Amino acid sequence: MSLKRDALNMKLLRNAAVAVTLSASVLAACQGPSEVLHQGYVVDQETLALAPVGSSREQVLLSLGSPSATATFDNEVFYYVSQTRKRSAAFMKPKLIEQSVLAVYFDKDGVVERLAHYTLKDGRVFDMINRVTPTGGKELTFLGQLLRGGGANPGSALQNVFGNTPR
Repeated sequence: MSLKRDALNMKLLRNAAVAVTLSASVLAACQGPSEVLHQGYVVDQETLALAPVGSSREQVLLSLGSPSATATFDNEVFYYVSQTRKRSAAFMKPKLIEQSVLAVYFDKDGVVERLAHYTLKDGRVFDMINRVTPTGGKELTFLGQLLRGGGANPGSALQNVFGNTPR
């Protein structure tokens, strides 16, 4: 009786050890190596020295290349943005860990007035890959458009659908 009990305990221990080993290997495979993504323009000091204060807009474009973004209403500021993101697994959303923005300010004559270097500590995140254009209006779903109708009376579309005429 004791031998049967010992054999059963050994079998349970072996099965538990196999289950723990398999679980650990599956979890390790899911974790995988973390991935570091570098995006944007990485400014080095040698290239930056080619566009000092007092240089022209054309000289900046030749030495630094096209900017990541420009000022919204005029071309008085060039922004060169670089970001470093990290994700722990391939299916997870990358987390921003470092950001650098080089701003080149021009005067009215197109001459570099000053250079500024901003990081995450200086302000908010600069979204380089936002694929959504913000709008001022409200976008309705198909059902919302059906319920709202096209006229001044929101219930008119429902009344038309059900065959009732407004009284």
